[in-house]
Amino acid sequence: MTSETVEKPRRSTRLPIGVYLLAFSLFAMGSAEFLLAGVLPAVADDLQVSLSSAGFLITAFALGVVVGGPPFAVFSLRWPRRTALLVTQGVFAVSVAAGLLGTYPVLLVSRVVAGVAYAGFFAVASVTAISLVTPDRNARASGVVVSGLSVAMVAGGPAGTLLSHFTQWRGGFWAVVALTLAGVVACSLGIPATTRPMARPSGAREFATIRTPRLWGIYGITILTTAAYMITFNYLSAMLAEITGVPTVWIPAVLALFGIGAFVGLSIGGRISDRRPHTALLTGAGAIVVLSVVLVLAIHSSWAVLPTVFLLGIAAFVLNPAIYGRVFAIAADAPTLAGATTVSAFQLGISATPVLAAAVLTQALTWVSLVGAVLAALAIPLIVRDRTLG
Repeated sequence: MTSETVEKPRRSTRLPIGVYLLAFSLFAMGSAEFLLAGVLPAVADDLQVSLSSAGFLITAFALGVVVGGPPFAVFSLRWPRRTALLVTQGVFAVSVAAGLLGTYPVLLVSRVVAGVAYAGFFAVASVTAISLVTPDRNARASGVVVSGLSVAMVAGGPAGTLLSHFTQWRGGFWAVVALTLAGVVACSLGIPATTRPMARPSGAREFATIRTPRLWGIYGITILTTAAYMITFNYLSAMLAEITGVPTVWIPAVLALFGIGAFVGLSIGGRISDRRPHTALLTGAGAIVVLSVVLVLAIHSSWAVLPTVFLLGIAAFVLNPAIYGRVFAIAADAPTLAGATTVSAFQLGISATPVLAAAVLTQALTWVSLVGAVLAALAIPLIVRDRTLG
C-alpha cells in the first residue's frame, strides 16, 4: 500500500433545497384548504348565503382534488416537471384570486379549479422530490414535502384566520395568493429544468400500473388511516371546549401540539420508511387505535389530554412517508398517476369524516374517536397483507 490513502467521498445526508421549496409551496397552497373552515360564518354573511351553502365551498375544493387530480396528472404527463409545478401553482393563485373578486357562484367554481390545481401540484411535487434524491431517500423526501401540509394545518390555516379577523375574510386568502406566487418564483429558481426521469412518460403504462391490486391496497390503507386520525382532529376543538373545559383561548395551543407531533412523526417516518415501511405503517396504525381509545378517557383531564394529542400527531404522520414509499415502490415505472391518486385517497379520507361522525354524534361526542380506532384497526390487515406479498 502507498503512504497516501484515498478517502471515499462522504455522501451528504442533507436533502436538496428543491425538496424544501416544494414543501413551502405545498404549505402556501394547503393553507387555503384549512383557512376556509375558520372564516365560514363570515363568508356566509358577506355573500348573503346560508351557512350550509357556504359549506359547499369546502366540498367543491374536495371534489376538485378527488375527481380532477388524476386526470390532470395524465394530461400533463409529458410536460417537464418544473413546467407542471409552475402551471399548477399559477392556476391555483389565479383561481383563488378570481373567487375573491366574484360572486358566490364564481367562488364555488374557483374552488373546484383550485382543488384540481392543488391535487396536480401535490402529485407532481411528490414525484419531483423523489427524482431529486437517491432511491434510498424516497420516503424521507416525500415526508419533507408532506410536512408542508402539516404546517398549513397547524399554522397556515390559523394564521390566515387571524389575519382575516382584522382584514375581513378575504385578507387571509390574498395572503395565500401572495405566498403561492412566491412559491412560483422559488420553484422556477430552485427546481432544475430537467430532473432525473424514472421512466419515459407513457399514458398506457400509467393506466396499467394504476390497475395493480397491491396499489389499491395502499390506497385503502391511506383512506382508512387518514379518516382515523382526522375524525378525531376535526372534532378535537369541540371535545376540548365541551368536555375538558379548556378555555377557548388555549384550544389553538392544544391543537398545535398535534402539529408538533406531526413534525416528529414525519421525521421518524421519513427516516425509517425507506428501509422498513411496514414497521412504520403497523406502528402508526396500531398507535392510532390505542391513542384514540385512550383519548376517550383522557379528554376528561387537561393534563392527560395534552400528551395524548401530541402522541396522536406522531402516530398519524409517521404513516405518510411510508405510504408514499410503498406507492412509488409499487409504481416505480409510472408514478405520476399513482401519486395523484394517492392525493385523492388522502382527500377521500378527510372528506369521509363528517359522514362517519354524523352517524355517532347523536350518542356522544367522544364516539368519533372510537370510530377512528375502528378505522385504524381495519387498516392493519391490509398492511399485513401488503407485507406478506413482499
